[in-house]
Amino acid sequence: MTSERVDPDGELLWEEFHRVVNMTSEELRVWLLTDASDEEAFRPGPSLGAAELGRKVLHVLGKRKVDLTDDDLATMRATIEFVEDHAEGPAEDDRRRHALMSVGHDPLRP
Repeated sequence: MTSERVDPDGELLWEEFHRVVNMTSEELRVWLLTDASDEEAFRPGPSLGAAELGRKVLHVLGKRKVDLTDDDLATMRATIEFVEDHAEGPAEDDRRRHALMSVGHDPLRP
């Protein structure tokens, strides 16, 4: 999808991805760096140790629509599916919230 035009399906996917990923790239990066994100947190050194999907979400957030690759589109689909699969549950469930935040979705945001 590296042409200067985005197909309609890619456009819809972009919009849906940015709807479910309601944290900025900076917020997500900071979240992944915190101990609060449990064993999925970044560790110092060459191996970041972050959740693979969270790192991929950060990568996609840094791109323009026209620069998306097939891998980026797969990441966007996986993120949407993950958020939809984990969206239901009590708001006070910290474990669920932390998992969602690790892919850029804070369920406490409107």
